[in-house]
Amino acid sequence: MKIARTTANDGHLVHMRALLAGARRKEAALLKLVQTLVRAESPSDDKAAVDRCAAVVVDHARALEGRAKMHRQREFGDVLELRFGPRRKSSEPVLLLGHIDTVWPVGTLQSMPCHIGDGRLWGPGTLDMKAGVAMALTAVEMLAEAGLLEREIVLLLNSEEEVGSPVSRPITERLAGECEAVYVLEPAQGLAYKTARKGTGNWRIDIKGVAAHAGVDFEKGASAIRELAHVVDKVSAWTGMRRGVTVSVGLAGGGSKSNVIPADAWAEVDVRIARRGDAAAIERRFAALKPRDPRCSLVLNGGINRPPMERTRGTVALYKRARARAAELGFVLDEAATGGASDGNFTSALGIPTLDGMGAVGEGAHARHESILLEHLAPRTALLAGMLTTGTRG
Repeated sequence: MKIARTTANDGHLVHMRALLAGARRKEAALLKLVQTLVRAESPSDDKAAVDRCAAVVVDHARALEGRAKMHRQREFGDVLELRFGPRRKSSEPVLLLGHIDTVWPVGTLQSMPCHIGDGRLWGPGTLDMKAGVAMALTAVEMLAEAGLLEREIVLLLNSEEEVGSPVSRPITERLAGECEAVYVLEPAQGLAYKTARKGTGNWRIDIKGVAAHAGVDFEKGASAIRELAHVVDKVSAWTGMRRGVTVSVGLAGGGSKSNVIPADAWAEVDVRIARRGDAAAIERRFAALKPRDPRCSLVLNGGINRPPMERTRGTVALYKRARARAAELGFVLDEAATGGASDGNFTSALGIPTLDGMGAVGEGAHARHESILLEHLAPRTALLAGMLTTGTRG
């Protein structure tokens, strides 16, 4: 595949239409790779399954002369680091960031088969985010064949993103610190790239009350559920939509019998923040929670897990470059913000320009109708390849 070039202020500018033609020629192989990865089921809590999926990726990467390093884990799947292209002192690498774990247990394929229909590829993990992984590998392959793999590209695939990245976060942050920019292979927001994400936090609240017979000794009891009701009302009031702060009690329970004053109750709380400065404030509020009934006690565990990915100047510069490349491909690329988080939150918080949503277009992430739209697969892969050939500064 020969690619015509022109010179631009930010370095070599590839002819995007030629990249698109190359992506279309590889579309069948790309689609096959997505299906292979989807059929390698890889739920976050099944280390053996995640490692089997990683092995599929490694085999494909080695055929592209990729250099593989496994960050071994005990509880979760191994974290996969792949490097492509030459190492140059004159330029920093670019980090492609993704994950191979999914929310779907092994065996889901029996009720959600991986298949093509109605212009889509269906199946567990297609959108979030096996397609993004296949797109990255295909983009690297296109550049290598065209002689355009002129800088080092690091592809990091985490194994437990869906459960908060408890072991991969330090690996992500260390590698991102070596790189000029981070491109996150999560699904697009509709048709848009993501330039901002909310940060996330989770708390568990456990309440101890005093059990008593609801009829004989009512006054001797201290209801943990009633106390929980006060707590739920209080923390829910911390939501501030204008600042982008939401506090949602998503799970709650307690009690033992209807005729017993409940001695135990609990709740799990989801928190989202749009601004990094709100993290400390919300954590202080949780830490200061006290029971209204002095006979009850509270135990809290949790905190902010991912800082917000704010719309920084560096990220906006990446988006503007992507928008210009998309225009050369013949489509309009919008930007979007989302309440969901990704591993890109970590890299953005370090001050590294981070552009998210560079994976597939589709719908139904974490849902039974999860699928990707085939018509966008080649154009989005061409755009990703084009972004990998341009400098991220200037």
